[in-house]
Amino acid sequence: MANAGCRSLSTILFLSIFPGALLQGAEQIPVVSQNLVTDNVSVVEGEMAIISCRVKDNDDSVIQLLNPNRQTIYFRDMRPLKDARFQLVNFSDNELRVSLSNVSLSDEGRYVCQLYTDPPQEAYADITVLVPPGSPIIDARDEVLSEGNETEMTCTAMSSKPAAAIRWMKGDKELPGKPKVELTYDRMYTVTSRLTFTVNKEDDGVPVVCIVDHPAVKDFQAQKYLEVQYKPEVKIMVEFPQGLTREGENLELTCQAKGKPQPQRVNWVKVDDDVPSHAVITGADLYIENLNKSYNGTYRCVAANSLGESYDDYILYVYDAPTTTPTPTTATTTTTFINTSSSSSLHHEASQDSRAGEGSPRTVDHAVIGGVVAVVVFAMLCLLIVLGRYFARHKGTYFTHEAKGADDAADADTAIINAEGGHTNSDEKKEYYI
Repeated sequence: MANAGCRSLSTILFLSIFPGALLQGAEQIPVVSQNLVTDNVSVVEGEMAIISCRVKDNDDSVIQLLNPNRQTIYFRDMRPLKDARFQLVNFSDNELRVSLSNVSLSDEGRYVCQLYTDPPQEAYADITVLVPPGSPIIDARDEVLSEGNETEMTCTAMSSKPAAAIRWMKGDKELPGKPKVELTYDRMYTVTSRLTFTVNKEDDGVPVVCIVDHPAVKDFQAQKYLEVQYKPEVKIMVEFPQGLTREGENLELTCQAKGKPQPQRVNWVKVDDDVPSHAVITGADLYIENLNKSYNGTYRCVAANSLGESYDDYILYVYDAPTTTPTPTTATTTTTFINTSSSSSLHHEASQDSRAGEGSPRTVDHAVIGGVVAVVVFAMLCLLIVLGRYFARHKGTYFTHEAKGADDAADADTAIINAEGGHTNSDEKKEYYI
């Protein structure tokens, strides 16, 4: 009885290793049938793959699983292959499901699900092993950039399978890169993407992100922040007065300068003339007391750093002192931006003008408004008087003495002849005109 069991087991092992013996040496070409189905598998290196052989309508035929070298992994629920990484997950008349743990590149290939019928039926499951790339590496040609210059960056994703795809983002804008793919000796791919772009001052502090797309990883990226230097931006602010600049008043201006590197100091000058001798310059502030018209002109604030100079102008125009105390009004200074030649190292940011109608709004005294209103009222009264006299002269009552007896006359001639006094009384007719 024991010998019979041993012979039976030996026969099963023999058939599992040499499946052709089951067909007694006859040449049987396996066919692909819809009755036996399986699925392709993609698995990340080091993880687990599941291979499932399924039979729709089984007539007690034997199911077995073969590796790419056509060695039997499982025959029914027995594992002839001495590889403990293969484990039986499920066995029934309609399914043979096997797991493969710690998958490596050597496990990649076509696995065969085989159903012993006449002829035998086969289905194929391709296992694809994915190898994620190493951490992306960003290299920048320039660590510190200057406004308007072109720079270059590269991003490398090494040793992946399949080859990775690389995208670039600058802030929230995607930029196109130029990829290069290399196949290494161990059947791995190394991808390098090159990015070239021009920077401006708005790019300072903006991240440039290299994003690696690969089926084995998600959200794989590296980033580098831009450091951009730029010339100063200069703007003159009027602290006092808020309205027109008049004789006897004071003037206070503040120069605001921002750049990278930050300007260490600013200078105040008067274009084509000297700054008044009693003007006080404290850092970025210019203060002039007791204004008069001799101070009219253009006052310029100049700031500089290692990249160049920039300036802003303020045009001062001093008005006469008011004869009456005007109601304080608030005026907004209009800034006019002037573009300068790119070949000049001196950059002009803006100009301001204290003259009414030439860059600043006009301020009107209430006395002038009252005078205009009085003139309009006087003109309307005169117009009413003239119209009244006109209508009075063209309206009245008329009294005439018509010829007596005219009512009884047959015609106009008879009325004149029968009239008392005839023509002799014609000079007695009077008209009363008012």
